[in-house]
Amino acid sequence: MTTSTTDTLSEARAAAVLEPPCPEASAGPGRAPEAGAAPGAGAGSDFARLARQINDAGLLDRRPGYYALRLGLVTALLATGWGVFLALGDSWWQLGVAAFLALVFGQIGLITHDLAHRQVFAHRRPSELAGRLFGNLAIGMNYGWWTNKHTRHHANPNHEELDPDVSPDILVWSADQARSSRGVARLIGGHQAFLFFPLLTLEGFNLHVSSLRALRSPSLKRKPLEAALMCAHFAAFLSTLFLVLPPGKAVAFLLVNQCLFGVYLGCLFAPNHKGMPTFTGGDRPDFLRRQVLTSRNVRGGPVTDVLLGGLNYQIEHHLFPSMPTVHLRRARVLVRAYCAEIGVPYHETGLVRSYREALAHMHRVGEPIRRRRAAA
Repeated sequence: MTTSTTDTLSEARAAAVLEPPCPEASAGPGRAPEAGAAPGAGAGSDFARLARQINDAGLLDRRPGYYALRLGLVTALLATGWGVFLALGDSWWQLGVAAFLALVFGQIGLITHDLAHRQVFAHRRPSELAGRLFGNLAIGMNYGWWTNKHTRHHANPNHEELDPDVSPDILVWSADQARSSRGVARLIGGHQAFLFFPLLTLEGFNLHVSSLRALRSPSLKRKPLEAALMCAHFAAFLSTLFLVLPPGKAVAFLLVNQCLFGVYLGCLFAPNHKGMPTFTGGDRPDFLRRQVLTSRNVRGGPVTDVLLGGLNYQIEHHLFPSMPTVHLRRARVLVRAYCAEIGVPYHETGLVRSYREALAHMHRVGEPIRRRRAAA
């Protein structure tokens, strides 16, 4: 194999993002970069030079042992949580089990994320099978819908027209969105920073509702399987609660579990891009700058790595989505040094500071709504 062929393969592995799971994800300007075709992945581009460094360091190599341990541990924690639930029976201590399972559900969501990025398995079929088992069956999340949504996010992070994570459905992410806001976004946008964490208590329920709605999409692949696994989750989850607990305690368990699950999900993703630069229209820098400038890293040790599932290395993850989570900490050293060398801003802060920055941004962009109300 020639040197140029080796370089091309290295760049392809580095640039690979989620494969589009349905036709709408593979069409139009929001399409995720394909292998070897990522913007900025040419032989002499800034990204290509960084990709060669990362590949030469072995950071794109798969880690089956690490993922076998991680998947086994999370599965054991899930089984332990439900085992304790059954052993406790009719008791208010079950609310502690509800909180524990909320944390486990969040960890399962992180595993599903890694499976979708093919960090665990090299091929699509085992990745999708495991993704649906952990996503649809274990936590009631539509794997195909979420993968499509996340693909579009990775292709154009923080692009107001192309990234579904910054669409102004309920919250607004820029002053322009605030000025043109309607409905719920206009109602709460002026004070959204204060309402952000309370609203996160609804995110678990919203995840389930969005997952069920997505079953109506004609572009969703393997719809019967997606539906069957989700229905099995909801049936098993709810029947277990109401068979073991009286109605009042069952409802309390459900609320504590899903509200904390939603807060945990929001805390996983809020530090990553909120408050970072956004793009509109034809604004679309090269691949490296598009990913680095819109992402924020969160400093921390092993506990932070576990709780955030590696998403605290958001810059490295966006540059190399298929890189195993366990390698992201080492990649950070190379990426940070390289960004300093080529003059690309690399933003990193502590966990508390990351939330402060995100909330300050949300309050600042809501100013047009507050001003409009004051003038009314």
